[in-house]
Amino acid sequence: MTLTQRDMRDVYIETLSELAKEDQRILVLDADLMNSNGTAQFLKNFPTRAINVGIQEANMIGIAAGLAATGKIPFTHTFSCFNTRRALDQIYMSVAYAKFPVRIVGTDPGIMAAFNGGTHMSLEDVGVVRGIPTMTVIEPVDNVMLRAILPAVVDLPGPVYLRLNRKQPEPIYEEGTKFSIGHGQVLREGTDVTIVATGIMVSEALQAADLLEQRGVQARVVNIFTIKPIDVELIVRSAQETGAIVTVENHNVLNGLGSAVAEVLGDHYPVPLERVGIQDLFGEVGPVDYLRQRFEMTAAHIAARTEQVLARKVERF
Repeated sequence: MTLTQRDMRDVYIETLSELAKEDQRILVLDADLMNSNGTAQFLKNFPTRAINVGIQEANMIGIAAGLAATGKIPFTHTFSCFNTRRALDQIYMSVAYAKFPVRIVGTDPGIMAAFNGGTHMSLEDVGVVRGIPTMTVIEPVDNVMLRAILPAVVDLPGPVYLRLNRKQPEPIYEEGTKFSIGHGQVLREGTDVTIVATGIMVSEALQAADLLEQRGVQARVVNIFTIKPIDVELIVRSAQETGAIVTVENHNVLNGLGSAVAEVLGDHYPVPLERVGIQDLFGEVGPVDYLRQRFEMTAAHIAARTEQVLARKVERF
């Protein structure tokens, strides 16, 4: 089985285990989801360096902060809704305020919670952690990227929020691709509009660009996998060169990628902007394909919103 055919959780744990063999500081904590998250394998590999704390998310973050205070680099794991909402005060005060290197790994973000439904859909987690000083926020798009950036994640200063899909992601990159945390990547050139996407929505953005090309629209597609610190230079350059931007995210359009890009544009180079994502709603139960349609997050929806922003661009110029 190739790297691109595997579940992201398996690639993640395999890579983390390889790093842990060389770095004794790496520890794993999990809030009673070790099988779901794949961390059970890390426990087998390093029985003295993995802790299942049970359904105690806030306590897990507190333990991680204590371990970090002794020089360790703990990785905490649970579904993204629990690793942010339930433990926010501990993340803010015990981890970020102290600038401790805790790696908070939230799995099944947004509509990837699927049949776990609205109670488990973290449509706000990026907004929650993005507002915390010293926090880095990263959403790897596929297994190639995850495997490549994880060594750098270990050594980043301060806390990190890692937003991970558990299952097999759509392959975007070829093995051997190089990445730099804090810098986005142009996946497709275009001159008429820029589509800025992250996570599972990158593949939809690329499909939308194909649809738009059939209509004579050349759409640039940018993958912003580091949501904080965001790549200001790339966003401003894309705004200057294409004159309009559409953001696409598996998250509430409030306080996530769309808001982060809007802040950059407002500060540096305002252009027409449309934001594709969950429109300030709670999640629902259903398969991912249904939820993409329900929340208007398909390639066709992205293309339609792109045409709307292009109309605003014409009106402006």
